[in-house]
Amino acid sequence: MKVLLTGNEAIARGAYEAGVGVAAGYPGTPSTEILESIVQYPKIYSQWSPNEKVAFEVGVGASIAGSRTLVTMKHVGVNVAADPLLTFSYTGVNGGFVLVSADDPGMHSSQNEQDNRRYGRLAKIPVLEPADSREAKEFVKKAFEISEAFDTPVMLRITTRIAHSQGMVELAEPVPVVKKEYTKNAQKYVMIPAYGRIRHTVVEERTEKLVQYAGETELNVTEIKDRKFGIITSGICYQYVKEAFPQASILKLGMTYPLSQKLVKDFASQVDRVFVVEELEPFLEEAVVTMGLKVDGKRLFSLIGELSAKMVREKINRELGLASFPDEERTREGLPSIPARPPVLCPGCPHRAVFYVLKKLKMVVTGDIGCYTLGALPPLEAMDTTICMGASIGTALGMEKSNPELAKRIVAVIGDSTFFHSGITGLVDMLYNKGKGTVLILDNSTTAMTGHQQHPATGKTLKNEPTAAVNIAGLVKGLGVKRVVEVDPFDLAHLEAIIKEETAAEEVSVIIAKRPCALLEKAASGYMVIDEAKCINCKQCMALGCPAIALRDGRVTINPEICNGCNLCTQVCKVGAIRRAGEDVE
Repeated sequence: MKVLLTGNEAIARGAYEAGVGVAAGYPGTPSTEILESIVQYPKIYSQWSPNEKVAFEVGVGASIAGSRTLVTMKHVGVNVAADPLLTFSYTGVNGGFVLVSADDPGMHSSQNEQDNRRYGRLAKIPVLEPADSREAKEFVKKAFEISEAFDTPVMLRITTRIAHSQGMVELAEPVPVVKKEYTKNAQKYVMIPAYGRIRHTVVEERTEKLVQYAGETELNVTEIKDRKFGIITSGICYQYVKEAFPQASILKLGMTYPLSQKLVKDFASQVDRVFVVEELEPFLEEAVVTMGLKVDGKRLFSLIGELSAKMVREKINRELGLASFPDEERTREGLPSIPARPPVLCPGCPHRAVFYVLKKLKMVVTGDIGCYTLGALPPLEAMDTTICMGASIGTALGMEKSNPELAKRIVAVIGDSTFFHSGITGLVDMLYNKGKGTVLILDNSTTAMTGHQQHPATGKTLKNEPTAAVNIAGLVKGLGVKRVVEVDPFDLAHLEAIIKEETAAEEVSVIIAKRPCALLEKAASGYMVIDEAKCINCKQCMALGCPAIALRDGRVTINPEICNGCNLCTQVCKVGAIRRAGEDVE
């Protein structure tokens, strides 16, 4: 039976058909839907972990205990998991282990464009890159075979286009979920220096065997057609190349690390000229050049962003002195342009009030990764830094130690899920090193940015089963923070008073702004309206940046279709011109 699946859904199906016993990860676009899809297969134990490092370590334990294991994360998550990854490459596996790295060329929802194929080379583990949903499923199964045959973790590297594009996938029956027997083996799994040196030798010997395998595996496909030029490519770029040059000779690499010199040189010998088409880093190009071959790659294609069939066709045709055939591109002549849709906090978002007050008080705000990162954008513009998950608290401490004059104005802002991910250790550091900063935990009861996943404080698991809910205030007090206060962010006056009070304190303080995400729970019934007779059109309410509030013919209006009724605009209106629909006019 064939079905239409996204790449993420296909990976989940591949895990099921491969007999995976354990799956773990941390939500992050574009990888999130893999585990959300795996939940539909009850035979697989699946979980969200507090962060990617923990998820990876759970996977390590499951693999050593004998289960086939899948661990998922977005590209920046591999940074967090890099410590166990590089050592697990030394120990090798028992049950097969596959790490899915979902890279994000174009930064659709990420803070950088790192190319995680380089992690494969760094860890000296095989890297597989599917080109569509069908391959995404099949490559998962192949990855487990490689993992167990060569005693190695395997990286399945996808990109946003693969993760979210749909394709036809033929379903197959799953193999039985079989656990391998666990045998104590300290020399293999205990990486003290003496054993680690032995295992490093094993890794190098394994790499030589994998190079030989790369020259024989059906994962790499040679398509010889027109011999005037050939293209070496992989992943989604293969689709662009096929669309741009259907008659071109292509070396399609499904396994992009390690490479077989024989395979690449045999291909190059059959064409007059070789191009390398890949997104982001010149990963393949560098490997091919070290083989002594002359190729054109990043001289033509940017290191930044995604490619397209049009771009591939134009760049290579220009290099070959051929016409670019612009008539082959569908045009939008006569069609209306797509309106701009800038990212914005939702109507009724509890984070909006926090950033409105922080801007009003002229605070220096060290931010973090989450919906609240949008507090950096106009009109709120209330964030000074955002680096990575959990960095807000350490950054705030560093600014305080570097410039004590800023100490009373620095506030670290972090979400509830991000706090569990990597904010706790930052708070411990702030306490241990005698900081005086204020940490503002925005607790909206979910991991909102990636689609409302559970986390350790929600009381629900990935499978929506009841579980222990970590109390954030209790946890913070347990760490030793004496000043801990919870506040409703929709009470602007109280919120402002608390922020003033806590930032003035001569010790670490934590404010927990507690209010559910607007998409989980409506702030109030009804919607807000403007009394035209009272409104002086001062536009103070627009400083909130609420998408329900807009200018129409020069006048401020509230869109009742999207207004959440949170009442913030009523609190900032100086003349009392905003009220809830249906309330009596004074």
